Amino acid sequence: MTITNAPALAPALTAARKPPRFALARRTVITPVLLSLVILAIAVLTVMTGSKPFNQAMIDVFLRVTLVVGLYIFIGNSGVLSFGHIGFTCLGAYAAAWLTINPMMKKASLPGLPGWLLEARLPYWQSAALAALFAGLVALVFGRVLMRLSGIAASIATFAVLAMINTVYSNWQDVTGATSSVVGIPIVRTLWPYAIVAVIAIFVAWAHAISRSGLALRAARDEPTAAAASGIDIPRERLVAFTISGAVMGLGGALMAHSIGVVTPDTFYLGLTFITLSMLVVGGMSSLSGAVLGVVILSALIQVLRWLEAGVAFGATTFALPKGLQEIALGVIMIVILANRPAGLIGNREITLFRRNRNK
Repeated sequence: MTITNAPALAPALTAARKPPRFALARRTVITPVLLSLVILAIAVLTVMTGSKPFNQAMIDVFLRVTLVVGLYIFIGNSGVLSFGHIGFTCLGAYAAAWLTINPMMKKASLPGLPGWLLEARLPYWQSAALAALFAGLVALVFGRVLMRLSGIAASIATFAVLAMINTVYSNWQDVTGATSSVVGIPIVRTLWPYAIVAVIAIFVAWAHAISRSGLALRAARDEPTAAAASGIDIPRERLVAFTISGAVMGLGGALMAHSIGVVTPDTFYLGLTFITLSMLVVGGMSSLSGAVLGVVILSALIQVLRWLEAGVAFGATTFALPKGLQEIALGVIMIVILANRPAGLIGNREITLFRRNRNK
């Protein structure tokens, strides 16, 4: 009988069956490359137009790509809907403000900051990196508790995190300025930093998705009982995705602060939460391609509706949508898309140049 040797053989068999740390294949590499080429092509066309309003509109699109891809890293791979990730965007934005505003202005408006932070004045790219690290660490702390929850309980708990962050930042007068606007953040009008950050976010999401942790997390998403029985530590894999996702959201928040030069807590609350979640769900919650293309498609619709609200001249007459109709029209469009494609426009597929061999 070999039953007594089974425990000794189990670790060896488990190790032999483990997937490689990164499951690289031509088909998987093509997806982030194509998505990055879309981002870079939009950036080149924007620069060629030379239009400042269009340049700012495309900056907003690239910021949304970063944020929605950040959401995908956790929501898409875990299947847990999070309403709290914009809180990490808020953390990143304020961290960038603390690190880049003129020290004299900080001493006058934010006297409660530590001395070393009052004196700090870093370039925007250094502050963005530190803001991402800060947001990722906070996500790690919260995730240690939240990632043991599942389903609606986890979603409600993430919303509680968003509410907590908003409440603290709306009342901490000496450190965040409370509900007052924090001004003096250096504004970056160049398009390329935002495009590069969007590309970085895409490749971070792709690297996590093909990693052993990403594969295990998706297995837990699809078959949680079987995954747990196979030895997958589901809370740990969720925590990894939650932390990486939080860092990407913080990076997007830092760049968002530099795109407008002003931050307030309410900028990073319900409005931004629901528009980014809508873009992810409409594009395809389980797909990196869906996350990116959902942003591009809905951003184009938003821009067209804004243009129509402002008024379009036809000879001697001007056609304009009633004010406020933009949100209603956008909601109707989203309902129609989801009614016909509940999994989103892309579903769980990824764009690629290769066709699957159905005989395999």
